[in-house]
Amino acid sequence: MKRRRCSLASTQTGWWITDDASGSLGATLRGDILEAELGDGAVTVEIHHSALNYKDALALTGSTGVVRTTPLIPGIDFAGQVVNSSDPAFTAGEHVVLTGWGYGETRHGGLGTRAKVEAQHLVRLPASLSTFEAAALGTAAFTAALAIDALEKSGTTPDRAPLPIAVTGAGGAVGSWAIVLLAHRGYRVVAVTGRSELEPYLRSLGAEGIMPRSEILQATQRPLRAETFSGVVDQAGGPLLASLLSMVASNGVAVACGLAGGVELSTTVMPFILRGISLVGINSVTQPPEVRERVWSEFAKSASSFPFTEIASSIRLTEALATAPSVLAGETRGRVVVEVGP
Repeated sequence: MKRRRCSLASTQTGWWITDDASGSLGATLRGDILEAELGDGAVTVEIHHSALNYKDALALTGSTGVVRTTPLIPGIDFAGQVVNSSDPAFTAGEHVVLTGWGYGETRHGGLGTRAKVEAQHLVRLPASLSTFEAAALGTAAFTAALAIDALEKSGTTPDRAPLPIAVTGAGGAVGSWAIVLLAHRGYRVVAVTGRSELEPYLRSLGAEGIMPRSEILQATQRPLRAETFSGVVDQAGGPLLASLLSMVASNGVAVACGLAGGVELSTTVMPFILRGISLVGINSVTQPPEVRERVWSEFAKSASSFPFTEIASSIRLTEALATAPSVLAGETRGRVVVEVGP
């Protein structure tokens, strides 16, 4: 009996993606994952909270574009507590957060009870943030913060932005946090969405106006339309981004940080050469440690005013696969936090 308890204590639970002989992917919830199956990493983290990101939903439902190796535990971000570390940068008991770096794509990620990671990929969690709050922020808020940094570096600051900033995919995780962070810094925000029922929610986050996605897509397509926005934070790509480029004011900037609406971009050079606008891309996956530490420090300073309960909903680890189709269909709101551990 004692041997059985020891055996159970040495195993972990997590979503386990494998491929069959035909290359098709399948996800099962395993409760018998051995420590040796978690891969390599100087730091072992007990995961308290993860999230169900768009990429995670794709992975769970068999997308080979996200799953680059098998077997794989999905989950591109998580927050938890260090169990042990062979790297002196971290010690047991410290709370940490991880986003990006290929976890949940090329190596085991956060939809499991433990992960083995490299020390340089972790950020020590500021004391004022809980692991739930860290997961509620996660990749989504980190991406949104980088997008706003790009706006400001391009000269589109609140005092130099006479027109609002358009945020597409406004009801999703990145869009929700972009609205909050933009409003917190003093920008005016227009939320672009295909879900009119979300208007009260989006206004509660700080949006001063709502624009239906269809209104932008169905308008007569011209190389230049009326100057409507000082900038854009876009998670859609495709036709929506192309239309919005024609509506950005002179010397404004569009920040691309998603591709939910498509990877193609059919547009003209006229907004760039006649209005001098910029198109900037965001890569949140491989940002250096100093950038991550700065952003998380800024989150900690403002966290007391963040609407976590509005943006974040919670599911259990066991519910991740069943919830994935709703995430892909755009039926969820804000951030879906996964309750993993204690």
